[in-house]
Amino acid sequence: MITMEERLACVAGDARLARREDATTMESACATNAAGVSVMWKTVHEDCNLACDYCYYSTCGGKPGPKINKIAPETLEKFIREYMGLSRGAASFAWQGGEPLLAGLDFFEMVVSLQAKYAPPHTMISNALQTNGTLIHERWAAFFKKYHFLLGVSLDGPRHIHDMRRVDALGQGSFERVMKGIAHLRSQHVDFNILTVIHRENVGRAKELFAFYKQEGFDFVQFIPCMKFQSQQVQQPGIYEITPEEYGQFLCEAFDCWYNDGHPVISERFFDNMLSVYAHRDAELCTRRKVCGKTLILEQNGDAYPCDFYIHPDWKIGNVGTDALTNILNHPLYDTFLKLKPALPETCKSCEWLELCYGGCPRNRRWNEDLSMSQPDYFCRSYRQVYAYAHDRMTALADRTRRNLFAEGLRYHYGGRTPGRNDPCACGSGKKYKNCCAHP
Repeated sequence: MITMEERLACVAGDARLARREDATTMESACATNAAGVSVMWKTVHEDCNLACDYCYYSTCGGKPGPKINKIAPETLEKFIREYMGLSRGAASFAWQGGEPLLAGLDFFEMVVSLQAKYAPPHTMISNALQTNGTLIHERWAAFFKKYHFLLGVSLDGPRHIHDMRRVDALGQGSFERVMKGIAHLRSQHVDFNILTVIHRENVGRAKELFAFYKQEGFDFVQFIPCMKFQSQQVQQPGIYEITPEEYGQFLCEAFDCWYNDGHPVISERFFDNMLSVYAHRDAELCTRRKVCGKTLILEQNGDAYPCDFYIHPDWKIGNVGTDALTNILNHPLYDTFLKLKPALPETCKSCEWLELCYGGCPRNRRWNEDLSMSQPDYFCRSYRQVYAYAHDRMTALADRTRRNLFAEGLRYHYGGRTPGRNDPCACGSGKKYKNCCAHP
């Protein structure tokens, strides 16, 4: 079981305590970056063997092919060569879909071979992959273990919930296949996390979800509220399946389960990020930070975009198969995109919870035509509800966790002596001692 101190280190990126990264969602791609840029590749375009009706990306209805859309080897090699040249000691890759395992084991063996070929000496290479879990077999699991892949597995709860929406082209539920895939991961000791979409079938069942996670030994989970829009249709306002009131109530009930009378045992990413802010650290989720991370979202054909929710010709910043990576990263549309999140609605600027949210996700805010003004995030009321509900308990938990981290940091970094006022704080926040634990 991971401790609160180790969990906070994971969020903060503290190498001396962190044991694993987080799930492979869009937010994770933004949180994990090399050379200041994080990469998520849509490995097989929209090809997927499931037909989840709420999917924001795939439209193939669970019927991929007959030929799977794979990244061309020459495009893959050109990008990895250029990206490694900018890596500065660390290179992180996230593989998504569709269902990325449809690309086949041979494809990913080529990936790790090219990474090894072009990585400068002593480069730390990490690979994360988001999957529906249905195609995992023993050889896949052995490969993931050998090359230290972190997997995010989509699972919406126990069978009677999961199978309502996560079905194949014939309408058959996928729960049993997912659990078999997870069993293969566990047999090879592969690190994985659970990603649960919160929709009308489970929004009132937070306690049931946590009971399921505990029963199955799922220690790392992330909730994603169901948003029924296509990332390729950026001009269309988002359509949401659950109301802010429903999601707010869900988060409050989920917080009670996560908090566990002051002794959390399950890591849930939203609450872990809250704890990070309360403990004088920055959140790592892009939706909880002041600005969006500089992210490269790559389509299977090499087309590049600044965000997973803005895959549209209006936001295309180049193609990694034909354009120099440095030119793509310096495209003027990047600056335009990065200015969206800080352009806060007036109600956000005076909000008491601003440091926990910073306006949420730009895709969840309705914008005027020239993108100069927006309404608050659709789930703004949900967040304000849970922030107020959790405040006192989160404050107490963060204070206790910081004291434990500070004591450990004193032993590890300072030999037991108190840091100087301008020294890095022993708690690992990255802030000066005088601006952190010197004034708890």
